[in-house]
Amino acid sequence: MKKIAILGSTGSIGTQTLEIVRKNPDLQVAALAAGSNVELLEKQVREFRPSLAVMWNEQAAADLKERLLDVAVKVAWGMEGLIEAAVLEESEVLVTAIVGMIGIRPTIAAIEAGKTIAMANKETLVCAGHLIMPLAKEKNVSILPVDSEHSAIFQSMQGEPKHRISKILLTASGGPFRGKTRAELQDIRPEAALKHPNWNMGRKITIDSATLVNKGLEVIEAKWLFDVSLPQIQVVVHPQSVIHSMVEYADGGIMAQLGTPDMKLPIAYALFYPDRRPLEGKRLDFYALSQITFEKPDTETFRGLTLAYKAAEAGGSMPTVLNAANEKAVDLFLNGKISFLQIADLIEACMAAHTVIPAPGVEEILAAEQETYENIEKQLIVWKRGHGGID
Repeated sequence: MKKIAILGSTGSIGTQTLEIVRKNPDLQVAALAAGSNVELLEKQVREFRPSLAVMWNEQAAADLKERLLDVAVKVAWGMEGLIEAAVLEESEVLVTAIVGMIGIRPTIAAIEAGKTIAMANKETLVCAGHLIMPLAKEKNVSILPVDSEHSAIFQSMQGEPKHRISKILLTASGGPFRGKTRAELQDIRPEAALKHPNWNMGRKITIDSATLVNKGLEVIEAKWLFDVSLPQIQVVVHPQSVIHSMVEYADGGIMAQLGTPDMKLPIAYALFYPDRRPLEGKRLDFYALSQITFEKPDTETFRGLTLAYKAAEAGGSMPTVLNAANEKAVDLFLNGKISFLQIADLIEACMAAHTVIPAPGVEEILAAEQETYENIEKQLIVWKRGHGGID
């Protein structure tokens, strides 16, 4: 019996992880943590019977506790609750599917406690990769990627000499606006940006895919996960999302992982590694697949990718600024406060205003995040005076 804890159990990755648990009786849920969806977490607790359930805020936790008076489960809240779930003694694997930099501290705590990490929280590696990876090595802890692209890279490295990697080919679908010009994107509404052509994901990550910021964040993740330099990571637009990523080796050989767009595959691979369990779902039909194509990303129209490379090159606290500015900008866009193209403008403005801290600790990372939010508020004031067309 393998016991797991899930941070972010009510989100896209979390709910799909629980679908896998339903199909595999040798998986057991020890802890569940969610942000604000009390109703869904209650249902999950009643079905999977964890010993610990966590909500992000105290009021939500009180509500959950009241609902679960008839269930033998401890209810906790806040960062203390997340860390308690991360280090729970009975749990072997921590699935970090929570969104935001609140995932950094629980991940560090879990590594220090010797837990295997199934990593689906981008911010942890983007902002704190310089802390996470050395600590994992010191504690001999495995960090198994859940992102489809990083899982594909990881799978393509199995049985291969790691020191012979020449290049990582990180594939991107191109999102819903591939091929469009900046002029065509000027009046794009959130509803259009949320219609991803291939993947069923959460709202924020779907917008990130449309701006290519998501791919930029994945570049930074790949740098830390696979210990490669930025020039070794090449983004390739592959609209069909059949090849999930590739690894080129020193002899020119390229290994790739292919499959239908289904996040349950990388989730299951991380949970059962090195085993491969039977998984229901649509299979790739090569007879029906008429073509697979590749393109160079349009970094002039979709500047998010370029900004991510610049943040990674600057290093230190700059990736935190990139991530925090994007997080806030996407929220503003989804709420109709800024235009689609202004997402990149806000990120660029915040990066330009930041002085890099070379090797930030957790407190400095969080301070850089807060500084970025304050810079965005200043930028919005300027735009509201007539330079950005904000309502």
